[in-house]
Amino acid sequence: MNLIIDIGNTLVKFAVFQEGELLKKYSVDVDGANEAFNTILKTHSNLRKAIISAVGNTNPELFETIDAHLDVLILSNDLHLPFKNSYKTPDTLGVDRIALASAAVQKFPERNVLVIDAGTCITYDFINAQNEYLGGSISPGISLRYKALHNYTAKLPLLQIEMPKTLIGNTTANAIHSGVVFGIIKEVDGIIDEYRVKHEDLTVILTGGDVNFLSKQLKNSIFANSNFLLEGLNYILEFNSH
Repeated sequence: MNLIIDIGNTLVKFAVFQEGELLKKYSVDVDGANEAFNTILKTHSNLRKAIISAVGNTNPELFETIDAHLDVLILSNDLHLPFKNSYKTPDTLGVDRIALASAAVQKFPERNVLVIDAGTCITYDFINAQNEYLGGSISPGISLRYKALHNYTAKLPLLQIEMPKTLIGNTTANAIHSGVVFGIIKEVDGIIDEYRVKHEDLTVILTGGDVNFLSKQLKNSIFANSNFLLEGLNYILEFNSH
């Protein structure tokens, strides 16, 4: 039984896997991670191995606590990975993107795969049919765009995500919703279209915090999977356990 730990900037996600199947997920604030880990240990007494992926601030105390109870793997670019990494600056490749690429080669072997992770940022990661990670692109996510309009202008309000009813915003709030949401939708669909020009057999995965919101709006055919990153981390852990 494996424990997957994904440490973000504000949240820590725990996931329990058994024989490749996701059994349970937990999401807590960074400050509550140690207590949550101890509760998980009591609930799942068969846990033996863990992998930690940290894109946010590391928590040495949490690392030490986990290491004292489980056989721990820290995700980094130095690990044995299930794909060829052709990124020109591999040391700067985020561990979240490594996990997504790993999930892609596990779930869709020998396929051209574009993974779109819609979170704080929107990342696009491409793995070709030769099991080679080539890179992708990074742009601001939905919430980040709303915040940027508010933080870097004098009078624009900070709004919550809302699907605009029309393209032409007839109030400032409606205009912001139109610009942010339709801008994101057109960007994602447009990038998928560009990839499909070169790769007609492209498989597209959409994941991340905004997956449910975005998946309903895209014209392109995609697979929505909110657990794709966790599945990739579990695969890396198993890949390095043999």
